[in-house]
Amino acid sequence: MFRRRQRSTLAASAAMVAATALSVTVATALALTWLNPHVYLDTVVLLGSFAGTYANPERWFLGAGAMLASVLWFTALGFGARLLGPLFARPLAWRVLDSIIAAVLLGLGLILLCTG
Repeated sequence: MFRRRQRSTLAASAAMVAATALSVTVATALALTWLNPHVYLDTVVLLGSFAGTYANPERWFLGAGAMLASVLWFTALGFGARLLGPLFARPLAWRVLDSIIAAVLLGLGLILLCTG
């Protein structure tokens, strides 16, 4: 029932990353950052409307806290991916992760179905 359609190994993607030039990597990162509509939705709409409920000095603390949380999150995500790379070189690790994700999504679906 739950099958991964595309089988890719971490070794193949690591070889692809090693062959990619730095300029291509930087251009891709900038494009994913500045051309991503979620950046503007999350930052301008969500955070902006939430910050509008605070007085002027507190708005700046909220913005600084949101930026700090973002930097910490993406730094932890990058280092965590590097540290877990050897673990996810094995197909069994991907099966376990996919099973956990499937269980969480099914659980959320059932909760929404039962409460809606």
